[in-house]
Amino acid sequence: MIENLFFMDGYGQYVWSAFSFTLVSFLTLFLVVKVQYNREKNKFIAKFGSLNSERSAIAKSQNINKEILSNTSSI
Repeated sequence: MIENLFFMDGYGQYVWSAFSFTLVSFLTLFLVVKVQYNREKNKFIAKFGSLNSERSAIAKSQNINKEILSNTSSI
């Protein structure tokens, strides 16, 4: 029974190699995205970690932040 699962009438090597390639690709993609997310999060915390009301008002007055906030307000 277990042998049939692994061999799949001679197609097992193709099926399991495709499965393992896909699994490795997804894990690699997940790890890359996780590392990038943590890096960007640390940059954000370093820049805006102690964001008081004065710095918040300055950030809201910047043009790029106005564009971002205007696009997300309809969500």
